[in-house]
Amino acid sequence: MSGTTAVYSPGSMRQEKRAVAGHSVLAAMAITVLKVVVGVTTGSLGILSEAAHSALDLIAAIITLLSVRVSDKPADADHQYGHGKVENFSAFIETGLLLLTCIWIVYEAIERLFFLHVEIEPSIAAFAVMFFSMGVDFWRSRALGRIAAKYDSQALEADALHFSTDIWSSGVVVLGLLLVMLGRKFNIDWLRDSDPIAALFVAGVVVSVSWRLARRTIDALLDAAPAGVRNRIISAVSKVDGLLEVDRVRIRRAGNRYFADLSIGLARNVTFQRSEQVADAVTVAVHNVLPDADVIVHSIPRAMNTENIFDKVRAVATRQNFNVHDVSVQNLHGHLHVEQHLELDEHLSLKEAHDRVTLLESEIRSDVPEISSILTHIESEPATIETGDEILRDARLEKRLKEIASEFPEILDMHDVQIKRVRGRLYVSCHCTMSDELPLSRVHDISTDLEIRFKQEAPELFRVLIHPEPSTDNRR
Repeated sequence: MSGTTAVYSPGSMRQEKRAVAGHSVLAAMAITVLKVVVGVTTGSLGILSEAAHSALDLIAAIITLLSVRVSDKPADADHQYGHGKVENFSAFIETGLLLLTCIWIVYEAIERLFFLHVEIEPSIAAFAVMFFSMGVDFWRSRALGRIAAKYDSQALEADALHFSTDIWSSGVVVLGLLLVMLGRKFNIDWLRDSDPIAALFVAGVVVSVSWRLARRTIDALLDAAPAGVRNRIISAVSKVDGLLEVDRVRIRRAGNRYFADLSIGLARNVTFQRSEQVADAVTVAVHNVLPDADVIVHSIPRAMNTENIFDKVRAVATRQNFNVHDVSVQNLHGHLHVEQHLELDEHLSLKEAHDRVTLLESEIRSDVPEISSILTHIESEPATIETGDEILRDARLEKRLKEIASEFPEILDMHDVQIKRVRGRLYVSCHCTMSDELPLSRVHDISTDLEIRFKQEAPELFRVLIHPEPSTDNRR
């Protein structure tokens, strides 16, 4: 199975499959009539067995034609996986018909070998019909096989397999007739029994085909996974970045369509958006093995062995659909104390917010028993767009703020200062350039200290936002 596949329109696919199946019905009908006529006139069991074989091939071809007409219908409310199983069921019926043919051929061959002698009359017509049949079977098997491979149709593939074996079984019958003629010419009695022996060879061929087809169709009907495909999918999916494990892979086939159901393990603190990205990557990996498969990916949260206490606290908050930040942990005399900030809907009442915090803290203590105490700072999560009154230009205030920033040796430059009045309160934002190599923890401490100093110098400030930038960013 290749990693890429050609794309065909549903209309052209239906048209080609139905056309080749219809031509197969017409050819099978003609061959069956000819074999019956010649078999009766010559008395050849080999030809009659071939006629019976062709008659069942005709029935199988009709079933195949009906199945491809139904299987290509799209999924609906009652058949949510589509109608592809009709093709598998069609192949199963064909298997049963082939086995019935075998039973009849074997019975007649034993009857003629041991109990009832039937005189065979080989004729030019018999040989002509058999050679004509072999030619038609070759044409049918090629045409069916090409369309079956093109659209991965099991029903057409079963028909192609039938008609390819017809070539060999017809050849055995021709050989049997030739041996009968030689037996008569040279008066060799045992060669006169070549016809029923040839019929037994035909039965053997049919049994072989039936057994192979039966295994495949039963596997398809019982949703058996294609050999080796599951391991190939696991190998491909395991390479997806961010995946912890492949928990389960289930594959089923309906007609020419595959359905893959996977459960994957992800770190429990990944975001919903990241989980969706990983699921998309898993789907692409599956399509590299089974093109156009219908893929369902189920994500399972897993705790990683490398989780620290901060990861565990955030994981519990994420599980409760809470957003915590500024988590800090202090070790005081061997006891761990956690402080965190939690954002909640600004429209909640204090009682409602406190109840949610209490629940979160209880869950954290339960999951992380080494924590002795938790203190949560409740913040309102904005849900309203604020309307600014005006943007101010205050050169004196801006100069005072820049003088304060110059007191910090790590701050190389302060620029883009903006002063806004929103709902009667002053908002200040600015950009501060610092060294590229400065640790983020130190950057956060400097920004916090600078914010405090700004508010000390200008108590009228309500909110200060400081945006740190690396020094290389300002050289562009």
